[in-house]
Amino acid sequence: EAQSALVTLTVSAPILESDPLLALIASIAPPYQTKVDITKKGSDLSLSIGAADSSSSTLTHRNAILRSLCGLALHNALDTIGSSPLCFLGGHSATSFAGASPTSAIAMAGISSWMSVADSTRQGSADDASVLIGQLNDYLAGRSFLVPSSSPTVADFDLYLAIVGKISGEALEASVNGFNNTRRWLEQCGATLEELKIVAEKNAAYSKVPAAVIPKGLNPKPRPLPLFFYGEEDESVVAAAAAATSAASKAGGAKPGKATAAASNAGSGGGGLTDEQKKAAADKKAAKNAAKAAKKKDNPKKGGGAAAAPAAELNISALDIRVGKIIKAWEHETADKLYCEEIDVGEDKPRQIASGLRPFYKLEEMQNRDVLVLCNLKPMNLVGFPSHGMVLCASNADHTAVEFAVPPQGAKIGERVTFEGFDGEPEAQNKVAKKKMFQALAPDLKTDENGMVNWKGAKSVTSAGQCKAVNGMANAQVA
Repeated sequence: EAQSALVTLTVSAPILESDPLLALIASIAPPYQTKVDITKKGSDLSLSIGAADSSSSTLTHRNAILRSLCGLALHNALDTIGSSPLCFLGGHSATSFAGASPTSAIAMAGISSWMSVADSTRQGSADDASVLIGQLNDYLAGRSFLVPSSSPTVADFDLYLAIVGKISGEALEASVNGFNNTRRWLEQCGATLEELKIVAEKNAAYSKVPAAVIPKGLNPKPRPLPLFFYGEEDESVVAAAAAATSAASKAGGAKPGKATAAASNAGSGGGGLTDEQKKAAADKKAAKNAAKAAKKKDNPKKGGGAAAAPAAELNISALDIRVGKIIKAWEHETADKLYCEEIDVGEDKPRQIASGLRPFYKLEEMQNRDVLVLCNLKPMNLVGFPSHGMVLCASNADHTAVEFAVPPQGAKIGERVTFEGFDGEPEAQNKVAKKKMFQALAPDLKTDENGMVNWKGAKSVTSAGQCKAVNGMANAQVA
């Protein structure tokens, strides 16, 4: 055992067996810098940083241990290309200190926050994980991974393992169905973990750490290359090509290139279309278009020529915003940015809601305050706290200033806030979540130059008047 080890990880066998990410990173960590002591029983977990003959510090929180192993504890050996199979902290560890890179500092904070989300997911239910999959789809629409990085980070792996630990098999496939951004992310994280597992197994002779057992995630489906047509082919040619592509996809064994070649040759004898076939296809297509034009001329739109009524356009009336009163507020036990509140919104019992307002309001400023509450959101766990709704606030563009959106004095607790010209009934919370209605409507929910709450210029309305930002923040986003 080398005395020059920079860190000593002490962990019990049961903990190591139940935490594949910890086992994986402990296996990949440089053996000449890392000593791993595995105890047989108990729940030991600590990381001592520093050689045995020098003063050392000790970490005992699992997430802090993982981030430290991936970063400064091993002099960024696991966050540097060349010394590690990938950058576990996205390459941000070395540049996030002493103000070297604000982007890296923000990315490191993001990694910590996402690992807290992973903790909450592990403590929550399968339904909570399913809701998170939908939320991730929006978040990942313009991102490859959770924080800026060319590959998954320890935060991506942690959240991935938390999700597949709650949902697997057909249930996972059903939850991801339609969420292509989340599917892409899940498939990439799963594939990268399998590659890291191979590296860990090669290091097993040195690390002495048992092989990590990675839970089964999605089964990536073969994606044949796209097919292109001139537009002159006979319908039977196109149908045969589509059938061949579908068959190849279902079989799963043919490579995309072979599937595409087979589809391209289907119905054409493998040698393309002859001039006669092209002419026949063109004539058939012209005749079909002529028949459609004649039918359209002879049969005007149904309903005596009147156009069909368009589908109702989504508007602010879909949201159930109510006047509420915070009757009790306290600090979240583990999340340093969250307050937990009990809020009266006119129902049989107060709602429990978590709000990220600790950086902006003192605890005493939260008590007995009139607020606006978005009520038709699905319940979800926020770092282990069951939250059902959202306290609406006005904020500036970079979110450095935040203040409550409040009802006018005299508004009744529980009354609904409406907007001039939009008097529809609110949608059910499941539909709001499924159709992502709040995300679609929120960009136009703002304060005007006088700090009054509007939606697309339509004034907010209560029995006592218009709602506003409590300190009159002008031209601010409300969410």
